[in-house]
Amino acid sequence: MTSSPLNEASSSTSDRAAAVSPFRLDGKVALVTGCGSIAPGWGNGKAIAVLLARQGARVFGVDRNPEAADVTRNLIVDEGYEAEVRACDVTDSAAVKQAVEDCIRRFGRIDILVNNVGQSVPGDPVTMSEADFDQQIAINLKSAFLCCKYVIPHMEKQGGGSIVNIASVAGMRYGGKPQVGYASGKAALMQMSKVTAVTYAPKGIRLNSIAPGVMDTPLVHRLADKYAASDYEGFVKTRNAQVPMGHMGDAWDVAYAALYLASDQSRYVTGSVIVVDGGMSSTTR
Repeated sequence: MTSSPLNEASSSTSDRAAAVSPFRLDGKVALVTGCGSIAPGWGNGKAIAVLLARQGARVFGVDRNPEAADVTRNLIVDEGYEAEVRACDVTDSAAVKQAVEDCIRRFGRIDILVNNVGQSVPGDPVTMSEADFDQQIAINLKSAFLCCKYVIPHMEKQGGGSIVNIASVAGMRYGGKPQVGYASGKAALMQMSKVTAVTYAPKGIRLNSIAPGVMDTPLVHRLADKYAASDYEGFVKTRNAQVPMGHMGDAWDVAYAALYLASDQSRYVTGSVIVVDGGMSSTTR
């Protein structure tokens, strides 16, 4: 087995993977939503799926873009690990139920659920349409609700599991632009995680959230088109300047936080939020 997926991982990524051997996931099955990437490179879901596989988990990935999901699957399989993917709209209850059943049929269990879908549409209550607001809540909150609804009963039967919800610092503070639907959805996602964590703690099921800040993923190009008149370099410079560390993070920073929360090393951690933002949320800017 190699430690680098084709040409898309750096040697530093391989070194980091070797350094986290205490966080092995052998024998575990991980269901990762939003496992594809919108463009070449590493999105959060793609990096999480690959990293969990590298640590021994069998990965069942879903994405509304089947081609993107297939890229992730191929990366994992080419490294010698095990993965299956499906197209799925995780805002559709029937589709989520079917995906969970497919995962159970394929791998027999679900030990880890990573809810990693999100979308930001700009607007405030006056400028945003009601349809856009409803869609924002569906994508950023209801998707995780539905996945929890159908996965948790299986985790109960197994005697435990770990659920990792990918939220955002936008759910904790104003991010520099009005995005009331996205911010509200991600804030609610973190609170849903806490409430559900307390409810299911006696069952051995842990729920935690990760709140990434500004991250350097393929999505940045699309955001530059939307918010910076396609001035990608200028947009990156602006985003870097928002961070006390002076630069954006990347998908691997989120993936390693997810690995910790998915692993048994975090067995006493539930109802928590890990902020991965280079210190941005600690500033007053």
